[in-house]
Amino acid sequence: MVKTMTMPKIKPNIYYVGVKHYDRRMFDDLIPLPDGTTYNAYLVVGSEKTALIDAVDGAKLYALIENLAKAKVKTIDYLVSNHTEQDHSEALVQLIDIYPKAMIVTNAKGKENLMVHLHLPEDRFIVKDDGETLSLGDKTLQFFNIPWVHWPETMMTLAQEDKIIFTCDLFGTHLAQSETFVVDEAKTFSSAKRYYAEIMMPFRKLIVKHIKKIEEIDFDMIAPSHGPVHQNPDFIINAYKDWISDDVKNEVVIPYVSMHHSVKEMVEYLTEALIERGIVVKPFNLTVTDIGELAMALVDTATIIIGTPAVLTAAHPSAVYATYLANALRPKAKFATVIGSFGWKSQMVEQIVGMLTRIKPEVLEPVVVKGKMRDEGRKALDKLADTILAKHRELKLL
Repeated sequence: MVKTMTMPKIKPNIYYVGVKHYDRRMFDDLIPLPDGTTYNAYLVVGSEKTALIDAVDGAKLYALIENLAKAKVKTIDYLVSNHTEQDHSEALVQLIDIYPKAMIVTNAKGKENLMVHLHLPEDRFIVKDDGETLSLGDKTLQFFNIPWVHWPETMMTLAQEDKIIFTCDLFGTHLAQSETFVVDEAKTFSSAKRYYAEIMMPFRKLIVKHIKKIEEIDFDMIAPSHGPVHQNPDFIINAYKDWISDDVKNEVVIPYVSMHHSVKEMVEYLTEALIERGIVVKPFNLTVTDIGELAMALVDTATIIIGTPAVLTAAHPSAVYATYLANALRPKAKFATVIGSFGWKSQMVEQIVGMLTRIKPEVLEPVVVKGKMRDEGRKALDKLADTILAKHRELKLL
């Protein structure tokens, strides 16, 4: 006899009905997903009303419908949208037809976004301000605005009596696993750091304020919109506190590209020189680098060095992209510079340094050589290594 399948229970009458996307390998056609991802949705069944917290990517609507059937859902009264990006909201287009009495619950900016992006009808919305509540009978949902993690309308939802906070993208991980809860903290930490680096890091100053707000709320479980549910909230909150702080580590990150080995030789020489001085070095050959790994390295590093040859007097396009990426992600690095080689003329330094407008690091003396590196270039790299050592010591990093 085949048993009737039910969905994982998070707490009494609260179920995980989300979808695991194990084989997805790219997000937004930009972010690599080595471990797939999930689109988490949660069913909260009250004594009088039922709410679905977040939806899923439109391509996985069929799986969400199957999961709701396994959870024996007869009706949904409220569709809570914590974040309007399509991987959480696209299924709403069909869900409002499947559940014709369901109302979409979000904040004012969320309503605006959903009407613009998904053309959802205005009469299907209930707008909630920061701190307002919604009764499901014996369960109460409370809504808190946490804008710019990572869109302007983002909010989170607290199931008050059950002490679960649904944080949408905040504290998420692109990690598809069979288990609902965190089972491997080391793996979850790595995936969460990658997720933070790629998505949340540009907004770290705002996240500082949001975490202070979150810590005033009474909860004992964090249920994000991607990855496993955190039964130990302190684990992920403390990780975020470290990442969003102004503290950097005794590390140098070197994204580089080399056309005719000259830059590669410079990077290798500088890497060894820095290691000899007790500095952790993370070189990234941009022709083979996973940008997620590079983003993770940028979270903590004190110094960024872009290595590039000249291409028609300018920096190599791959180096330009890496610099653009670093500037967009806005890490807390304190120092930056450029090393590289050129054939007849170079404007690489001005170009690369001019792109770092959001980081605003102290720019150290660049090392740019003509042709292949000679003794003069080695001496300049040694001097650069000494300068970095002195700067790191000033920050008491070693």
